[in-house]
Amino acid sequence: MSQITTHILDTSRGKPAADVPITLFQQQGEQWLQLGKGKTDQDGRISHLLADDVVLPAGLYRMHFETKAYFIVHNDSVFYPFVDIVFEISDAGEHYHIPLLLTAFGYSTYRGS
Repeated sequence: MSQITTHILDTSRGKPAADVPITLFQQQGEQWLQLGKGKTDQDGRISHLLADDVVLPAGLYRMHFETKAYFIVHNDSVFYPFVDIVFEISDAGEHYHIPLLLTAFGYSTYRGS
């Protein structure tokens, strides 16, 4: 399994959010280097955002969730066209799960397991 995993739940529908593009970046100085990308599956998950053998060093990372197309497909207002979650890895090699709970007018996240 990838060191970084995620899933999106559309809490207004009570269902996973499928086909949402997600990109993972690592901060290097003033730049953000793209590490991986993909789309959520029917369960709202991307389990292989990185290759299983990739071990990320400690540092700052950002997950970019492209939510606009998802909202348009579901005939929702687009208030948040994207969501960026910035997080810090302090223990290289440890698994990090970054979930997104999403509605058209709000979102939240937490460190999952």
